Amino acid sequence: MGELSKQKNIGPVVEQQLEDVGIHTLKDLQTLGAEEAWLRVQAMDPTACIHRLLGMEGAIQGVKKAELPAQRRAELKAFYQEHKK
Repeated sequence: MGELSKQKNIGPVVEQQLEDVGIHTLKDLQTLGAEEAWLRVQAMDPTACIHRLLGMEGAIQGVKKAELPAQRRAELKAFYQEHKK
């Protein structure tokens, strides 16, 4: 178990996907942002879903994905709709 899976919403599978795309630390994730991190994961795994995107944002903010502010959730949902495969 690495640093990322110690964060809220990040389990071992998502941690491995993040590491596979060059994101190894919470700082890396924060620097890239949830959207860019998700796009990288999605390029490798086309089944990457909205929950993965919300989970990454929750990890960045240090909250469970269900606790994300409504405005940010709406932004991420719109982003997901534009980029899902």
